Amino acid sequence: MRWKRKIHHGGPSKQQQVSPLADEVCAIDKEVSHLCRIKSEPSQRTRASIYAGQKRPVSTFKLLSGRESNCSGMGRFSSADCSYALRKHLPVKGPWCVDDMDSEAYISQFSADGSLLIGGFRGSHIRVYNSEKNWKVHKDITCKRLRWTISDIALSPDQQFLAYSSLSPTVHIVNVQNAVRESHANITEIHEGLEFSDDDDEFSFGIFSVKFSKDGRELVVGNNNESICIYDLGANKVTERINAHVADVNVVTFADETNDILYSGSDDSLCKVWDRRCHKKQKPVGVLTGHLDGITFIDSRGDGHYFISNCKDQTIKLWDLRKMSSTTKERTMLHCIVRRIKTVLQHACPMGKGNIFRLTSNAYKSCTPKAYEWDYRWMTYPSEARYLKHPYDQSLATFRGHSVLRTLIRCYFSPMHSTGQRYIYTGSSDQCVYIYDVATGKVVEKLRWHGSIIRDCSWHPYLPTLVSSSWDGYLVRWEATEDDRDPSMLRTGKQRMHPEGYTMSFVL
Repeated sequence: MRWKRKIHHGGPSKQQQVSPLADEVCAIDKEVSHLCRIKSEPSQRTRASIYAGQKRPVSTFKLLSGRESNCSGMGRFSSADCSYALRKHLPVKGPWCVDDMDSEAYISQFSADGSLLIGGFRGSHIRVYNSEKNWKVHKDITCKRLRWTISDIALSPDQQFLAYSSLSPTVHIVNVQNAVRESHANITEIHEGLEFSDDDDEFSFGIFSVKFSKDGRELVVGNNNESICIYDLGANKVTERINAHVADVNVVTFADETNDILYSGSDDSLCKVWDRRCHKKQKPVGVLTGHLDGITFIDSRGDGHYFISNCKDQTIKLWDLRKMSSTTKERTMLHCIVRRIKTVLQHACPMGKGNIFRLTSNAYKSCTPKAYEWDYRWMTYPSEARYLKHPYDQSLATFRGHSVLRTLIRCYFSPMHSTGQRYIYTGSSDQCVYIYDVATGKVVEKLRWHGSIIRDCSWHPYLPTLVSSSWDGYLVRWEATEDDRDPSMLRTGKQRMHPEGYTMSFVL
């Protein structure tokens, strides 16, 4: 907490205590609020035609009647008008059951056109559902040679092939559009294996993240060998291997349609930006600091400028590439960071009084103020650390409220078509889906029903439908409208902590 002097006209000044989050909310307003409003509020032309330039809320009825009478002169809604009308109808009703499995649901992802939904479950099960045919199973895939679980799934841009990874150096490819509905690996159908290991690798690593390039010609993976690997599907080999971080690379993704820029996030708490056109491909073109713990996921806004990251420090951060620093500048800040963090911790919780805070050796390796030791897989987040802030935080905004424990929980921008990317949504270990308003930083909705951790969720690219996947074994959907007559609607009291037939085991 800090103190700020507030002046009252006609009287003496007095002190007012300011929340440590106040500056973060202001940062959202200054940096991205205007961009969000342009994409998700009625266009100037529409507003002027309805209210003659007055700044008043525009009802859906006014929008529709204005379109019918062609007040704007366009004869149709603009994309911003569509987003404004649809974002009033968030998918918060329900949920309804899509599937109920006997193992934890790890992944739920819509295809680019929303026609398919992919669900991945611990062990060896993947199901592809047809969202246009009442969520009927389009393909039932049984995987082989997995270690522990399916760690990630990616669908090719043409929706022909599905790639899946686990905690091994092999990614498997399966055709999801052929006539084989029951796909048992190497029994009813060949699941081609792509080998990412190298002769120089000292141990067999696991893959945490896999993505297709936008043209479908390459696969990029992040792994616990601290590297990023790019596989050329035409040449059938790994063509690039980048020693990216000093800890596990939990996520890697393409920035936009060009395939030239990559974002990566690691347990060293850094977000790094890679330009494949540069000659020095082993060096990032920029580093973004601000998180205080391992990064679990990154989602790009798709415009080549903004992306968000989820982190074990219990925050989501919004970033702008134009604010990134060089690695050289970052290293020169290291000693200043360490000194400042030490000072903060000595005041907050002095050493020698049973607290768990200390500066680890990783802080010096990764140039990051790793100020405390804890294990997110089985410990709760230290309350003393909840509002610690990186002294050189380069993010535009920080979103707090959800919980990131026990697994690599994911976060995303809401769809452009239906919301103008006005929102950020995320799973959470407190069994809820959180929806944040990017323009204000506030939690606008919390979807509660699941009985266990929600690791992943996916918003339909065009319809007001959101699917969440939980460790309770359920894949469920949330809608903007309610239908009590639908027998698949799940009622309160039907929740459970574990899937049916669950056997206790250590969970990563």
